[in-house]
Amino acid sequence: MSQINNHNISSQVSQKIKFLRNQKNITLEIFYFDTGIHLARIEQGKTNITVNTLLKICEYLEISLSDFFKNIQNQP
Repeated sequence: MSQINNHNISSQVSQKIKFLRNQKNITLEIFYFDTGIHLARIEQGKTNITVNTLLKICEYLEISLSDFFKNIQNQP
C-alpha cells in the first residue's frame, strides 16, 4: 500500500477552496462575515482544517464533499 502524501493533499484542498471562492467572486472578508471562518491561512496551506470545517465551506460554496474531492489525488 502506498503512503499518503498529506502535504500534497492539503495543498490541493487549499488551492481548490481558493479557486471555488474566486470563481464565485467572494472575498475573504465576505466569506468570514457570512461564515465566521477565516480562509486566508487555510488557502495559504498554513492551517489544517477539520472535515466539519470543510463541510461548512463546501455548503457555503454550494458544492458537495464528493464533488469537492473530484480531481484531488494522492500523488507520491
